Amino acid sequence: MARLLAPASTAPAAPPLRWIRASSGELTHQVPVDQVLYFQADDKYTVVRTAQAEHLIRTPILELAAQLDPQQFQQVHRSTLVNLAALAGTRRDEASRLWLRLHGVAQELPVSRAYVHLFRAM
Repeated sequence: MARLLAPASTAPAAPPLRWIRASSGELTHQVPVDQVLYFQADDKYTVVRTAQAEHLIRTPILELAAQLDPQQFQQVHRSTLVNLAALAGTRRDEASRLWLRLHGVAQELPVSRAYVHLFRAM
């Protein structure tokens, strides 16, 4: 009886994702998570950005965040997860908004106010 009343959360957590199965045109790629610079929600899809290419997956950002290693990926906006190893630096604009610069990507990513505290030391 005690086993039935025990909390259901005692099940071991699934290990973090190591590969992402993503599409680029008609091709499907196995993308190592370590090569992903960031994930960004875009309508019904999530963009998987690597240094070489952009791929698409149908997994929502919130679901993806739960499957990734929190020591490696950080949510910086409601639509964006960033690989912390790809972080090159930060920049503040005239309106004091924070932007992330990533290695290998010219595009800067905005950090929402809810996540700015994570980058204050930079």
